[in-house]
Amino acid sequence: MKGRLCTWGSVTALMGAFCVAPCFAQTLTWLGTLDYRSSIATDVSDDGSVVVGIAYTPNYDFRAFYWRNGRMEPIAPPRWLGWSQAYGVSGDGNVVVGDMMDSVGYMVAFKWTPSAGLEFLGALGGVGGTALAASYDGSTIVGGAETRDEQRLAFRWRQGQGMTALGAPNVSAATGVSANGNVVIGNVNQGGTVRAFYWTEATGAQMMTGFGGANIAAQAINPDGSVIVGYADYPDHTRHACRWLDPSQPPQDIHTVSNSTLSVARDVSASGDIVVGQYHPTGGTVSLAFRWTPARGMEDLNTVYADLLPYGSVLFHALAMSPNGRFIVGSGINGLTGRREAFLLDTRVPCRAHSGDVDENGCVDDADLLAVLFAFGQTGQDLGRVDVNCDETVDDADLLTVLFAFGGGC
Repeated sequence: MKGRLCTWGSVTALMGAFCVAPCFAQTLTWLGTLDYRSSIATDVSDDGSVVVGIAYTPNYDFRAFYWRNGRMEPIAPPRWLGWSQAYGVSGDGNVVVGDMMDSVGYMVAFKWTPSAGLEFLGALGGVGGTALAASYDGSTIVGGAETRDEQRLAFRWRQGQGMTALGAPNVSAATGVSANGNVVIGNVNQGGTVRAFYWTEATGAQMMTGFGGANIAAQAINPDGSVIVGYADYPDHTRHACRWLDPSQPPQDIHTVSNSTLSVARDVSASGDIVVGQYHPTGGTVSLAFRWTPARGMEDLNTVYADLLPYGSVLFHALAMSPNGRFIVGSGINGLTGRREAFLLDTRVPCRAHSGDVDENGCVDDADLLAVLFAFGQTGQDLGRVDVNCDETVDDADLLTVLFAFGGGC
C-alpha cells in the first residue's frame, strides 16, 4: 500500500492537512502560515511532535512559530511588535532558539520554552546576535553574536555559564552542535568566501577542507558529533552537497543527480547515513528537496512521495530531519492553498505482519530467530520486521511465530 494524505474536508484547504484518525502510513502535513503570506519549517524535534520556523506577513515581516499537535502559534506574545525567527529546537522539543528584535530595535539571540517563555542570551557584550541550534536538552545553544567593536563571532551558550566566543575568526557563526553540546560546527565569511570549521574544547576552532573550490560550508552535525554535512565548491564553480566522516579530511561528494550542478546538504541522521537538503536542476527555476542514502543515492522527495502531494504541490527545501530519519521538514508550495508553506513529512513505512521471514530471504532460519532474540523486549512504532505481529512489542508472540515457521521455504 502506498502512503496517503490525511485530510479533514474543507479544513485542508484552509489550514493544511491534519490527521484526525490514527495515521499509520506515510503522511505529509502542511503546517499553515499563521494566516500570513507564507512559512518555512527550520527544525523538528526528535519525535516529530514539534516543528519550528518562520512565518512571513504580506509586508514580508517575519514571526517565529512553534507548531505542536496540529496547531501553529507565534513564539512572541501577540503584543510583541518586533520581528522574530526560530531556527532550531532542542531534541526533546522543549527549547526553541532563534533571534528577535529587542526593545531598541536590535536582533538578539533568544531561547524560548512553553513554560518559562522568552529569554535573551546576550551578545558577547555587544548589541545583537542569532541562535541557530541547540543540544538535545537545550542546555547548550550556538550561533553568532556581535561584539562592541562590531565583530560577529561564533558562540556557545551554556546554562549557568552564559555566552562565550569559540575562537573562530571574524565574521563567523556556529550552525550546529552535538546532542551533548561538546562538538560545534560553523562557518567563517572572509571577504565573501565561506569556510567551514569544527570546534571542541580540546582542539579549538579547526578549519575544514573541501574540493579545492572557493566555498566550504558546514550546515549540520549528527547527535554524537561524528558526521558533518554541508556543501563544498569545485574549482569549476559547481557546488555539491557533501558529508565529512572526518573533519580533518576532504568530504565525500554525495551529489549523485545528473541533471544538476548545485546541491546543498541541510541535515544528517544519527547514523550519518541519511542526508536531506535541496538541489537545483540545470535549467530549472526552483530548488527541489532531496534525501540521500548510500544505497539509493540522491532522490527527489517530490518523486519518492508523489502520492502524498496534492496537485500543484512542490517540496522545495528539506531543511531538517529527526535523528532516526523518519520526520523531514522544510518548505514548499501547498497545491491546496497556493501558498508557500512549511511542511512535515512522516516517512514511516507501516508495519506489516508476516509469518516469520524477518530478513525476507525466503527462508525462516537462524538469522530470523536471532534478529527477534536480539530485539526481544523492545517497544515502539518503528521496530521493523522483528515486530512480527505488529503489536509494537517484540515478545513471546513474535518469537513463537518464527519458531513455528522455522525451516519454512529453506
